[in-house]
Amino acid sequence: MPYSAPAATRIGHVHLKVSDLDRAIAFYSGALGFSLTQRYGQQAAFLGAGGYHHHIGLNTWDSAGGTPPPARHTGLYHSAFLYPDRAALAAVVKRVVDAGIAIDGAADHGVSEAVYLRDPDQNGVELYRDRPEADWPRDADGQIAMFNRPLDVPALLTLA
Repeated sequence: MPYSAPAATRIGHVHLKVSDLDRAIAFYSGALGFSLTQRYGQQAAFLGAGGYHHHIGLNTWDSAGGTPPPARHTGLYHSAFLYPDRAALAAVVKRVVDAGIAIDGAADHGVSEAVYLRDPDQNGVELYRDRPEADWPRDADGQIAMFNRPLDVPALLTLA
């Protein structure tokens, strides 16, 4: 019988190689609002939300002064940060817009609403909220039927 991860399993954190630690902290703390929980000099930092030890690890151990990987290479597509509701998503997207950070795209996936951007090292970042499971679109067999439609960001921002 194949192994199945327990239903309560979650991704605990993302740990990123960055070129400039202070710049990365400014983005994840200043723009996205994560709290700095621990710092190891100029080499590493950990940030979290709600008192959690860390949702994000940042380090320059092998990447100080480095450049983003070239396009069309393997690696991280994006890290995704789940917000508890639409108002919380609107609030963080407003912070991003107010900080002058470019939005790469925004989508309504039926099960969720998502806004996409890049951190200072060009790592993809998804900010999203899930709809209640009872509202997820389903096909005739009851299977999830996600889609990819434009998200009305100005309408979202009216909640901020």
